[in-house]
Amino acid sequence: MNLTQEDWIIQLEKDENAVILDVRTEDEYNDGIIASAINIDIHQGAAFVAEMEALDKNKNYFVYCRSGARSAKACEIMNELGIENAFNLTGGILAWNGEVVSPE
Repeated sequence: MNLTQEDWIIQLEKDENAVILDVRTEDEYNDGIIASAINIDIHQGAAFVAEMEALDKNKNYFVYCRSGARSAKACEIMNELGIENAFNLTGGILAWNGEVVSPE
């Protein structure tokens, strides 16, 4: 499901079952992330699908990339794998007005 930044933040903040996923490349991830994001690069093909299959299907996933296209595709893949609650950040990190931090 595509969400505006405002809706994405509202849902994320009230969700105790939330996981933030960054589906950009490792280099992009290292340039800065939304706090607490886990990096799973969508360009990894079968490895990406395998990591998606291993995720807890009971969690709610808030997904972003650079501009929103890759994360939209990731949400589609997640839905196909039985992860019902995958929320795409429309506009990606480029449109993000919140804090961007260095990965730990």
